[in-house]
Amino acid sequence: MDETTLKSLGARAGSQWQVNAAHADLTRPARPVRRMALAAQPKEIAIDLGKTAMLVVDMQNDFCAKGGWLDHIGVDFTPARRPIAPLARLLPALRRADVPVIWLNWGNRPDRLNLSPCLLHVYNGDGRSVGIGDPLPSNGSPVLQKDSWAAAVVDELEIAPGDVRVDKYRMSGFWDTPLDAILRNLGITTVLFGGVNADQCVLATLMDANFLGYDTILVEDCSATTSPAYCWDATLYNVRVCFGFTLLSGDLLKGLP
Repeated sequence: MDETTLKSLGARAGSQWQVNAAHADLTRPARPVRRMALAAQPKEIAIDLGKTAMLVVDMQNDFCAKGGWLDHIGVDFTPARRPIAPLARLLPALRRADVPVIWLNWGNRPDRLNLSPCLLHVYNGDGRSVGIGDPLPSNGSPVLQKDSWAAAVVDELEIAPGDVRVDKYRMSGFWDTPLDAILRNLGITTVLFGGVNADQCVLATLMDANFLGYDTILVEDCSATTSPAYCWDATLYNVRVCFGFTLLSGDLLKGLP
């Protein structure tokens, strides 16, 4: 090999150095702008597909499947399944357009050492119920524990080989995780959001993304909640007024190459 040949270091074109033994080029040549105009709320927007990623939050058995944690505690989990079909249509198209797909899922340590009492209390208010890490009565799978059935993405959604997986341990996916570093190393400035629950983990992660300087867009039909309807309405209101924009997956699909 010619030792003078420059080699790429970095996750993706647009955020890479070019180096050899004698030289390091730190200029990070930009990826070509891939402008896409979109109908959205509260106004029309344009994004750069080359700097956009799709974040899918918590489409897991514990929240979206019979026998999961929500089903066990008596919550109607069927609303959490509504994003499955729209996501199954959208994600392959995004992959073909070279838009990274990132799966952000609860995936807790078996020993729960990084979880505070106040977080554990949300899932086990009396200390005697089935909470994070406890076995589900239906199949013995530990609630939201990494590599368990409970924490697995629902069967109807495919995690492709090139997708990125990030485990989270809070309602926001940015706390105690590598999510921010991954997005920055991919050269991402715009993040599309889908998943459940829209008013909880999706919104908390979207808000933190906004605080960190990312452009944030909620894909409405690719997200849902098992909370009362007013929580969904408040989420749409807050995203549109305070934190970014909302749109429908069909409008995305129409504009993708």
